[in-house]
Amino acid sequence: MDANRRPILFVSLGESGHLNPLLVLAGELARRGVPDLWFATDESRRPAVEQHSSVSPIHFVRFGSPDDGVSSGTRSQGWYETFASPARFTSHRGAIELVYDPVRQASTVRALGEFIDENRPALMVIDKATLFAIALAVSRGIPFVLSNPFLMSHALTAGVPLLTDSFLPWGFPVPHSGLPRRMTPLQQMRNQLFKLRALRMFLGATMRPTLLADAALCKELAIEPAARRAANSIKDAELVLNYTLPEIDFPIAVPPTMRMVGAMLPPLPEAPDDTGVTDWLEAHPSVVYIGLGTVTRLSAADVSSIVEVARRLAGRHHVLWKLPKAAQELLPPHQDLPANLRIETWLPSQHDVLAHPHVKVFLTHGGSNSFHEGLYFGTPMVVRPRWADCHDVAVRGQHLGVSLTVDDPFATDPDDLVDKLTRVAGDDTFRHAAEHLATLQRAAGGRETAADLVLGLPAMKTKDPAC
Repeated sequence: MDANRRPILFVSLGESGHLNPLLVLAGELARRGVPDLWFATDESRRPAVEQHSSVSPIHFVRFGSPDDGVSSGTRSQGWYETFASPARFTSHRGAIELVYDPVRQASTVRALGEFIDENRPALMVIDKATLFAIALAVSRGIPFVLSNPFLMSHALTAGVPLLTDSFLPWGFPVPHSGLPRRMTPLQQMRNQLFKLRALRMFLGATMRPTLLADAALCKELAIEPAARRAANSIKDAELVLNYTLPEIDFPIAVPPTMRMVGAMLPPLPEAPDDTGVTDWLEAHPSVVYIGLGTVTRLSAADVSSIVEVARRLAGRHHVLWKLPKAAQELLPPHQDLPANLRIETWLPSQHDVLAHPHVKVFLTHGGSNSFHEGLYFGTPMVVRPRWADCHDVAVRGQHLGVSLTVDDPFATDPDDLVDKLTRVAGDDTFRHAAEHLATLQRAAGGRETAADLVLGLPAMKTKDPAC
């Protein structure tokens, strides 16, 4: 191997919420001409990786396929109903099943291990939820950066948030619980029960086959048991990149390796040739933008309710709705759609839409990337959370005064949605609060600061010891 070679390997699940910030970071390094960039993710995301090549290419490494059930898009409806359950702990269990599945992930972990052993990257930049990649880095002694696209408190807890495994204070709201910082006695009890249920889940009989498969895979790949402890991902990381701000989460102490850089956005405008949507936004002075994430599976009742919301907003607001093609089959005939509603199967850039001054409110599912992107552009929100971290985001948004949360995210009540959207659009205090956080996010530096931090690590300044 060339003694001056310093390969950087990015690793992420194929889910957009996990993948996109790392694509932005890899793209920034490619624009700077950093050589030997590699990116391991789901085969279906190969085009997204390769299109970020620039002065330097980004080489794709296959880490999963769209048919192996590793991604949310190929999981069963039964899994989705668990993940999007109204019961918060049930939803938490669905999130764990997605990111911790040694049976489904075995072949992709083996392939990743082979690549690491053959190429000995100088540094790995790993999404927080790609647990086996972290374990491989720790076991192989490879310096790594942890990528956290969620609230900073989500990076500071282990998969089982018990006293010995959590960096968070005892009374802090357990991630995925959707609880506020100041709790009633009943909420405090629910918070502690959430922890106990997590322990019971991992000690129960239903998890035994998963744990045995995990142990077998670790033995096969020479992954040390300590490397699988989630808390070690924080302790062993050279750097923990958080795409948020301290002001967005509840106050907590953070390790010195944690850095807050704000939302990770590519250079803007991202799609300057997309004049159709831009011209439409220019023509309408008050727009509600609806983007409910790539994981969401809408029912016929959901679609019908949102169409009714647009109808009731006519005369005050136009509505731009990013709606997947499969869900569009649930729409009424075109002639029955309200004239103020524009539906797009896909937007070349959600960032460009949120950046437009005519977008007054963002109706979102509360995914961490969408939430931080909305704040980056000073756009107030209405949040309709249906799973895991989205409940926590909704609580933070209300606490910050930048958003309102729908009364029942599983009912899609037109009366409630119209009320919340109208209130957020008509009350400037929501926008002023969001604009304050937008100023702080820009100061945090985003992709440029993240790239500077990565390139400043010791691993990027020394030769490969294996050479």
